[in-house]
Amino acid sequence: MDIYQLKTFVAVAREGSITRASELVHLSQPAVSAHIKAIEDALGLTLFDRTPRGMSLTREGERLLAKAEQTLGAHQELMDEATRIKGRLTGKLRLGAGSNSNNEAIGGLLTMLSERCPEVDVVLKHGTSLDILGGIRNGSLDAGLYNEAGEPDPELTTIEVSHFKIYLVAPPGLVAASEPLDWRALADLPWIYPTSSACCGRTAESLFKIHQIRPKRIISVDREIVTRTLIAGGVGVGLLHADTAKQAQVSGEVDIVYEPRTLVRVLFAHLASRAQDPLLTAATAIMRARPRS
Repeated sequence: MDIYQLKTFVAVAREGSITRASELVHLSQPAVSAHIKAIEDALGLTLFDRTPRGMSLTREGERLLAKAEQTLGAHQELMDEATRIKGRLTGKLRLGAGSNSNNEAIGGLLTMLSERCPEVDVVLKHGTSLDILGGIRNGSLDAGLYNEAGEPDPELTTIEVSHFKIYLVAPPGLVAASEPLDWRALADLPWIYPTSSACCGRTAESLFKIHQIRPKRIISVDREIVTRTLIAGGVGVGLLHADTAKQAQVSGEVDIVYEPRTLVRVLFAHLASRAQDPLLTAATAIMRARPRS
């Protein structure tokens, strides 16, 4: 078996799905299946149970997963040491940027990397914060920018790049101005926000807990522009990042009805276990040196 097959094995094990793993390792689903079969044939073991819900590790697969991850870590260390021996930075740096992350920060990072490390190929992938975190954890991304409404994973090394607030907004005139806000009435309206794993989703769940409500209807979307459009169209209330909410208010699309205490941080992150990676060291130095916005 080769190193690419091991990467495929780890991706399938972590994702529990051939489909999601194929997206992470940039291979077709048949190619991913072929990698798994090749490993199983070479080892003479069945590593996965194929179920209607996806790919589930067998007991043998679980025992080998840790060894596979150790092998991939050792391979990465070898590549890092080779880079140090050559005395210059080369290779590929795979970065992720959340769809609502700080574009100025990622632009500055790419510019500085181009100037300081001209022989490094940088690949930038956009996605949700959940996508970026998943990519960093499973190794399909080296580092990335994502939004964090809570505490970051302790397995990550993070640098705060910027932060912003989140507002609860409603179509103009839909929510009666009152003090305090009538949360029971709000619960009767549709709420529009991303999944609970996103910063707006976490904020919504926190508000429900604090005010002891649960909306009768929740519309989950993964793009802020869609959330803004639905709220402006009178579909319901929802959560928007501060800049978007204020722009929509100025244009008369929404009313800002509440300012939660949540402060969302935009973080640059990579696995703490890869702190000695020369390319990540260079990228981290650039991010630490830039002024925080």
